[in-house]
Amino acid sequence: MARGRQKKSEPGVRVRMHVKKGDKVVVRTGSDRSKEPREVLEVNAETGRIVVKDVNMRWKHERRTKENPQGGRVRKEFPIHHSRVLLWSEKAGKGVRTKTEWIDGKRVRVGIPCGTRFD
Repeated sequence: MARGRQKKSEPGVRVRMHVKKGDKVVVRTGSDRSKEPREVLEVNAETGRIVVKDVNMRWKHERRTKENPQGGRVRKEFPIHHSRVLLWSEKAGKGVRTKTEWIDGKRVRVGIPCGTRFD
């Protein structure tokens, strides 16, 4: 297989995500690498990307509209890939990898080193 960019998934195909909106996560790679937990604001299962509070901040140039008559530049969070984050475990005090288990007929996310349930 050729090196370089990976093939994107087909439109309409959902990626199985290990994070949900409102989860506390730790960013493990990139310039926004963190040790403290941050909140997931948005999840897009079709692209496999998430928006995390105060991570991947960029300047967005807003056009003048009725709602925003001033226009101008705004600092805004942009999406990152879900594989760049780990779920935050209070018990372990750090980000942990997860597995899924069936408990009482429901699929539950469980932290691998600590056994924390995230649902």
